[in-house]
Amino acid sequence: MGEMRKMYGRALVELGEENENIVVLDADLSASTKTSMFCAAHGNRFFNAGIAEQNMMGMAAGLAASGKVVFVSTFAVFGTGRAYEITRNLVCGNNLNVKIVCTHAGVSVGEDGATHQSVEDIAIMRAIPNMKVFVAADAAEAYEMVKMAAKIQGPCYVRLTRSTSEDVYNDKADFSLQTSQVLAEGSDISIFACGLMVSRALQAAKELKKENIHAEVINLSQIKPIDKETILKSVKKTNCALACEEHSVIGGMGSALAEVFSRHYPVKMDFLGIEDRFGTSGKASELLEYFSLTTEEIVKRAHRLLER
Repeated sequence: MGEMRKMYGRALVELGEENENIVVLDADLSASTKTSMFCAAHGNRFFNAGIAEQNMMGMAAGLAASGKVVFVSTFAVFGTGRAYEITRNLVCGNNLNVKIVCTHAGVSVGEDGATHQSVEDIAIMRAIPNMKVFVAADAAEAYEMVKMAAKIQGPCYVRLTRSTSEDVYNDKADFSLQTSQVLAEGSDISIFACGLMVSRALQAAKELKKENIHAEVINLSQIKPIDKETILKSVKKTNCALACEEHSVIGGMGSALAEVFSRHYPVKMDFLGIEDRFGTSGKASELLEYFSLTTEEIVKRAHRLLER
């Protein structure tokens, strides 16, 4: 068990030691996003823009245009929604080296409720040209994603959660650009997951195996650019796909998969996510249950898909 945002803070501190060009901006939420760790270690390269996300993104664009590698952080709903136009026109329009790392994504934000639970951020960010989109499955992968983001050229969006996540990787996550990982091999159904749903998909595969159903589980932590080769290799074995994400079923990881399948290899498919609605207030564990983002629901959907 670990917190993605704490590993983000740790990675930032290390990056700051390795590269003097790294600068970090936050919108008055550094205690929550854990950019406060970078501030404590490298205060002369940390800027609190206040509750002014549009201005913060403009500052980030200017710093990146002058040669800096810029990390920008706030909650996902503000970083993707409030600052959208500046991200689109300045950051992505000029393909600048701005890394947007947003915490508190999805309904697992918890008690803050619908206003703070971003369930459409993947859809927003993956639609922008030049933007790369990554979703961390656990704390170890979050750490590797941030390290990778600093190395690659151009803008990217890294999606992190607030709540503690189940460990998918025991020690080091093998995160590499443009390659998705098959975490469990199978021949009956392909289960694609991202974020908190990856650990649930792996548990569902274990449950299905008890019934002699062999599920292949793919951690689709890179939504864009999407790894077509791994995706298509899996469904050509199984001929069915289940997409699991803590995000709206409209425009997210499942939609990205469906785009690949419809163009290259149509298969029967189902989508497990938020069904065109806002979140609500409650404890993270209660909300994941309330929205059926559970191991049990994955098993049930797998059965239904296989029976079709």
